[in-house]
Amino acid sequence: MNRKYIHLALGMFMAAGVAGNGLAADVYVIANSGTSVSAADVREIFMGEKQFAGAVKIIPVDNVASQEGFLSKVLKMDTAKYAASWTKKAFRDGLSPPASKSADAEVLEYVRRTPGAVGYVSTSPSGSGVTVVQKY
Repeated sequence: MNRKYIHLALGMFMAAGVAGNGLAADVYVIANSGTSVSAADVREIFMGEKQFAGAVKIIPVDNVASQEGFLSKVLKMDTAKYAASWTKKAFRDGLSPPASKSADAEVLEYVRRTPGAVGYVSTSPSGSGVTVVQKY
């Protein structure tokens, strides 16, 4: 192979890696339709600092497929820092980290049927039962 094709292939590989890791995709933070939270609450919810919205217990849920993009865009941290933060909270405050779901469909269904649930997905949610808190 000549150099031109090697550089082209390398560029395509790197572009696919960036597009595939969730950083370029939009992130929609969603809440159960009966749960009132604001965009200003999102960081505190996922860091375990805000646990109630009025009388409703907030239940955050992570989306494994979109977590890297969510952490980067919304919480401004990487996976290791997020995990370390939750490890400290578990020992210090006895809090459990958010439950994890593997993909958008699981998160959407969980948030729809769980009062107090707040999660994030990479595609605009359709249908009833959820409210978009913020698009990032």
